[in-house]
Parts: sequence; structure tokens; C-alpha cells
Amino acid sequence: MTAFRSGFVAVVGRPNVGKSTLLNHLVGQKVAIVSDKPQTTRNRIHCILTRPDAQLVFLDTPGIHKPLHKFGEYMVQTALRTLSEVDAILFIVDATHPPGKGDEFIAGYLREADAPVIAAANKIDLWNRSPEQTKGQEEILAAYGDLGDFIAVLPISALEGQGLTELVDIMVGLLPEGPKYYPDDWVTDHPEQFIMAELIREQILHLTREEIPHATAVVIEQVEAREDRDLVDVWATIYVERSSQKGIIIGRNGSMLKQVGKLAREEIEALLGSQVNLQLWVKVKDDWREKPGSLSELGYTVDS
Repeated sequence: MTAFRSGFVAVVGRPNVGKSTLLNHLVGQKVAIVSDKPQTTRNRIHCILTRPDAQLVFLDTPGIHKPLHKFGEYMVQTALRTLSEVDAILFIVDATHPPGKGDEFIAGYLREADAPVIAAANKIDLWNRSPEQTKGQEEILAAYGDLGDFIAVLPISALEGQGLTELVDIMVGLLPEGPKYYPDDWVTDHPEQFIMAELIREQILHLTREEIPHATAVVIEQVEAREDRDLVDVWATIYVERSSQKGIIIGRNGSMLKQVGKLAREEIEALLGSQVNLQLWVKVKDDWREKPGSLSELGYTVDS
């Protein structure tokens, strides 16, 4: 009888290489929000993949980047702390481009890590499949392989699912024998309120531009299920840094806030399997990304 394997896998990479898309595909459910904007993930999100012979607990980390403010420092520290706490590391890179300075920066940290590292070259669905392009694709994969002593450099598509079975098999082989940490039907250990806040923030990422998405934080103030009907009331506050940003989030005659609320409500209803009455407020918390006290109030704290 094959021994059961279990363990923790850190998912690292530059911003916007598809880490959240990959994890959502692996667990079969939206757990991490997805956006075409960099630095979407802000917390270490635990995603859980259970199969008959193994359980993998993924830590989806914020993209490692050069921080520009206290909040950026928080995100990078969160990502780097993860490397010392796991059984394996999954390094996601962009297969459509050769390694850049950001990849080299991360690879430098990975060379110091004790855990084995797998490199997954994502976005092969965007490759030009013509014969004359094959050599260039092979050169890109080889260049990523030169960045470190990786177990493998595996081409994948998180969007279409290509190469993911082989990727999971390799990761399982790196895990120690161990217990099942979570029940079979769990896909995350985060409470529903955390995911609801992220789903609201995801719509702000989709609908706004420039500084607005990154100057925004969402807090779920209260959740209450009505006993007399299939309806859940959710109250949430969207925090921004300046009054001008508040005006943009609200929009003309409340149009932007209504759109955010409509789209987020649909996602939350899918999460809860129930009708949702979502009430949103927008408040200003001056320069919250630069203030450790404000970061802590909004749930962004790195343990020492």
C-alpha cells in the first residue's frame, strides 16, 4: 500500500505570472482573486488539494517585487517568510518571455532555500506553435533552467490546464509521508469573510485604473443570515487613501459603487450558495499603506 504524503508548497513568482489562476484551477474553485494588474495577492492564501494518495497545501504568496512603501514591504516579507516554512517551492515564470531582472531577483532567494524548487513556465497557451518558433521556446525554458538548481522546468498553462497533472505528480513526489491536515472537501482554510472581501476587491481591480486598485482595502463588517428566507446580509467597507479616490470608487450618482456591488454580489452568491444583500460603504483612511498601525487594523501584519 502506498504511503499517504502531505505537505506545504510555497507558490512564488513575479507579479502577474498567473499564480492565482493556477491555484484556482488546481482546486477547482475560486479561492484566490485574479486580475491583469500586478500585486493582486496580498496575503498568504492557503489552497488545499486533496487526492487519494496525498494532500498538498499551497501558500499563494504576494508577488515578490521592489517595495515602494510600507505595504509593499509587508507583501514582500510575507512572500519571503513562506520560503522557510514549506516542503517544496513552486516558482512560476512567464513562458512567453525570457527571464528578467525580477525572475533573477527571486531566483537568488530560492538558491538559499532548503526546500526543493520546481519551475513552472506558465502561459504556454500563448505560444506560437509554428515550427520556426519552437527553438525560441526551448531557449526560453533553458534560460529559466539556468537560474537555479530546479527539480524540473515544466511548461504549463494554468488557464487551459496543460501540464498540471504532471506538475502535481512531481510535487507529490517531493512531499514527506504525513497526515491529512484538512477534510477532503476543504479547498481553503480561510474564513468565508476573507474570501468575500477579496471578491469585492477583485471587482475594484477589474473596474478601476492606475492607483485606485492598489490604494484600496476591503473589510467585511458584518454577515447575518436571515432565518425566514434564503438570504444573507453582508456589510462591507471599502477603504481608500484620499477623498479623490473615494469619489472615483463611488462614481457619478453612485454608478461605480453599484457596478462593484452587483458583480461582487454575484461572486459571493456563488461562494455561499445563497442570495446575498450586499451593502457597501466607502471611507477614507489617509495613507494607510504607509502606516503600520493602519496596516494592522486592516489585517496586514507580518509576525516576527
